[in-house]
Amino acid sequence: MASYLAGNDTVRKPVTLATLAKRKADGEKFTVLTTYDASFATLLSRCGVDVILVGDSLGMVLQGHDSTLPVSIEDMCYHVACVQRGNESTLIMADLPFMGTATLEQCLAWSGRLMAAGAHLVKIEGGGWLADTVRALKRCGIPVCVHLGLTPQSVNAFGGYKVQGRDDAQAQAIIADAKALEAAGADVLLFECIPRALTRRILAEVRIPVIGIGAAPECDGQVLVLHDILGVSPGKPARFVKNFLAGRSDGIEGAVRAYVEAVRNGSFPAAEHCFE
Repeated sequence: MASYLAGNDTVRKPVTLATLAKRKADGEKFTVLTTYDASFATLLSRCGVDVILVGDSLGMVLQGHDSTLPVSIEDMCYHVACVQRGNESTLIMADLPFMGTATLEQCLAWSGRLMAAGAHLVKIEGGGWLADTVRALKRCGIPVCVHLGLTPQSVNAFGGYKVQGRDDAQAQAIIADAKALEAAGADVLLFECIPRALTRRILAEVRIPVIGIGAAPECDGQVLVLHDILGVSPGKPARFVKNFLAGRSDGIEGAVRAYVEAVRNGSFPAAEHCFE
């Protein structure tokens, strides 16, 4: 395993998609955290976080909205550029905001803007119907992560933030979507708020890296919102959230390092953070 940052004088190789694939092959977990600015990007990189997600979650934790829907492509490009300037070695993933996949032309144009701002791959929300979109992005040299399960941009269609895939028909559809998207060329899949048993079934069906949030500890990587692990997000914490800052004396850096270590050693997420 490559050496991870134990202090500011330690240097590690840049994390790439090949790094994530190797971690999966070697049975090693990788870590993902959201952040939206240069200062935290530097901190996360130095703490050994593997992937920074510049998420449209900024609409809720930075802008004060009650959903991610008001976030614009201009907002996303601004924050990606900020993160890129502070990043040292971490892979940068950027969310395509609401309506970004409304047409193929818009998806390609907006994804290109995110990549030009400094992203290394783009995350889109949806299902198997995005297979042609994934193929088009890949033809243009844009790596893709597809977000399935509870997709926050579809909160109104779901009728709220609800666990997805509880019944067999839903579960089978999610598995079919995952396989279709892998076949189309998706580099990474991200599953949010699906039952742990379903996550295990998906992991048995696909070969690309899988990131979980409220999914299962068996996922190859885990993602949380930075503000959630620090206990400063508005509202009641979701079930899959853990405050890594509570009770610590070594501050924010200590909390980030604790999260990284907990994911890598398998102690997070625990059963109480998953849906059975």
